Amino acid sequence: MRKALVVGIDYYKNGSALHGCVNDAYSVKNVLERHSDGTVNFGVKLLTATSQQDAISRSKLKENIRELFTDDSEIALFYFSGHGHIEQTGGYLLSSECHLGDDGVSLSEVLTLANASKARNKIIVLDSCHSGIAGTPPSASQNADLSEGLTILTASTAYQYATEVNKAGVFTTLFVDALNGSAANLVGDITPGSVYAHIDQSLGPWQQRPVFKTNVERFVSLRKVQPPISLEDLQLITKLFPTAGFNFQLDPTFEPERSVPKPENIPDPIPENTRKFAVLQKYNRVNLVIPVDAPHMWHAAMESKSCKLTVLGEHYRSLVERGLI
Repeated sequence: MRKALVVGIDYYKNGSALHGCVNDAYSVKNVLERHSDGTVNFGVKLLTATSQQDAISRSKLKENIRELFTDDSEIALFYFSGHGHIEQTGGYLLSSECHLGDDGVSLSEVLTLANASKARNKIIVLDSCHSGIAGTPPSASQNADLSEGLTILTASTAYQYATEVNKAGVFTTLFVDALNGSAANLVGDITPGSVYAHIDQSLGPWQQRPVFKTNVERFVSLRKVQPPISLEDLQLITKLFPTAGFNFQLDPTFEPERSVPKPENIPDPIPENTRKFAVLQKYNRVNLVIPVDAPHMWHAAMESKSCKLTVLGEHYRSLVERGLI
């Protein structure tokens, strides 16, 4: 069972309204609900506040967080987009009626609920100002306090603001892009670590800086997308490259295309070789294979040169060889 509580608050009775948090919440809900092939992923509970009529109180927000972390789900994911507050006593997520800031839901309370949860993986994603303090008690300086299986991903550091552009949070836009496939590996898995790497790479040194804290032995997959290469083709890598550092020798019989008119000294393609070459070209497109001493795979074949695995290719060859893919 995979559960997600997704919260977006634009309406604040006693503070400035926001304009992209509800949009962000819907975007996160839509991407989490199903994998790219349409199969069910997370069971999502959505809470949004756009006006006084659907305002989200502190008690309602806290009770839903408590409910999320109550059972032994495979993944319990909490996403929040709204105002945040920080002071000497710690950080807070602001509900609709908040006035002073410290009358919101304390991030220490959220952490306590997550740390005590029986869920195997607890993931907290916060797109709010000062959210980087999450997981670090006020008295603990820079030391985070995370139970096993807990991951925290925030839009900014403890002392930064989280920005909106075109009625959408900068952080959440990148978060959704990552879940839509920008952070997928070659088997189509998207993990919290790859999501953070995508967001971190996309934000410059002078922009808000995302924060990533985790205490896991192994990352869980948040979503599956169509991989850029089929599993069947990927698993052929150990047959085409039986040992590490192996160079695959090519010749014109591997390349089905011929220049016109066809040179007399060029042999005809061999179907078995062209099938292998088609796989090698797929590897080349996803940076698993590069031609040796040739600008393109076509030249490597027509000039009877070779191709070899990249560092990434050697990594995936090792994974297949050890039965991990």
